[in-house]
Amino acid sequence: MNNQSATHKENKLGTMPIRRLVGSMALPLIVSNLVQALYNIVDSIFVAQINQNATTAVSLAFPIQMLIIAVAVGTGVGTSSLMSRKLGEKNFTDASIAANQGFFLAICSSLLFVIFGIFFSSVFFNANTDNPEILEMGVPYLQICCTCSLGVFIQINCERIMQGTGNALMSMIMQLIGCVTNIILDPILIFGWFGIPAMGVAGAAIATIIGQFTAAIVSVIVILLKVKDVKISIKGMKPHPTMILTIYKVGFPSIVMQALNSFIIMTQNALLMPVSEISVWILGVYFKIQSFVFMPVFGLNNGVIPIVAYNYGARNKARITETIRFSLIIALSVMVIGTAVFWIFPELLLSMFNPEPATIKAACHAFRIISTSFILSGVSIVCSGVFQALGRGFSSLLISAIRQALVLLPALIALLYLVGADSVWFSYPIAEAVACILSVIIMLRTYKKHIAVIGN
Repeated sequence: MNNQSATHKENKLGTMPIRRLVGSMALPLIVSNLVQALYNIVDSIFVAQINQNATTAVSLAFPIQMLIIAVAVGTGVGTSSLMSRKLGEKNFTDASIAANQGFFLAICSSLLFVIFGIFFSSVFFNANTDNPEILEMGVPYLQICCTCSLGVFIQINCERIMQGTGNALMSMIMQLIGCVTNIILDPILIFGWFGIPAMGVAGAAIATIIGQFTAAIVSVIVILLKVKDVKISIKGMKPHPTMILTIYKVGFPSIVMQALNSFIIMTQNALLMPVSEISVWILGVYFKIQSFVFMPVFGLNNGVIPIVAYNYGARNKARITETIRFSLIIALSVMVIGTAVFWIFPELLLSMFNPEPATIKAACHAFRIISTSFILSGVSIVCSGVFQALGRGFSSLLISAIRQALVLLPALIALLYLVGADSVWFSYPIAEAVACILSVIIMLRTYKKHIAVIGN
């Protein structure tokens, strides 16, 4: 045991009863994710009041925003997983090094998107549409989101550090600060309230990045003053190649998984735009609304990752098994409710976005088909979290790659050209069924090889 352990109290990740621990870790993340989903929808609701092209412009930019989040979250997941394992081993020095490397990687990653925002935002939009109104609104929106992405990188890294040290409640508070700031500023900047010039779609982007930077600044202050298990310093951010490789061993598959999702959405938009602009609108709005279903499960998953990682480091099989079982029950319950809402109330959900009657009919059809995949997705998400917690990120990457690149996209292309645009939504349940089966198979093998043998 590391001799530093005597100066630290036993972490609650290894002692608190599992159901209460999952609640204390996941509930703040679920709440903050729901608020995140709320302000994403609020953004879109305000933008939709301009016109339908404004919503389409934001929808086309959405995959790049997803890519930013993918890199930030993937790096944070790798950092948090490594930190939690080191804390479980009572190695507080290495846990601090991991946290500092997370900051270094966040800064480096944001610089890549600054370059993209300055030089490639216009290229990206011109490749997707020739509608001048969409271009006029979409290009500045994307430029602002990319060139000012440092705030979201720092914010997410801080959230993952706090989660990895068991401070999920504080992580939620930081997220709330950013979300509330964004919600307040949205109508002010979009429509020009209180004497401020109306900025339209660009105002939504500015409101978002101000919220992110506000949360980032407050988060850094909280970590420096309140988080005791790890020490953050400028000197500690000096590149540590071994730690960086270890972080990306877990985090890179997560980045690729989410980046692949971004690429698939971009490809879907490119395929659907010449055939049906309505389908692009539906896809963009769907991803905004479904976040109310998926964000709680992702919040649960992010809360569970440090629990499983810590107890794997501490070699506690019983706590790992109970955590997996309990998280599956919660995830499936949420997905059942989400499926029911999408089937019963699609018109109500869509009414927030001021669509035309023909759009509502097509969107209801799409929502009911896609939502049949929610329960299957719940199983895959929980399994993916366990793989990441155990440092088996490649398994998550493999499943995601097969689901997205080998099943979802080919199925969408086949349905689009053989049946028609109204049928492309069946590609989602087909892909999720394959991913769920693979997740269960790999999960059973992983459990037998890495968890069942603990204590034997």
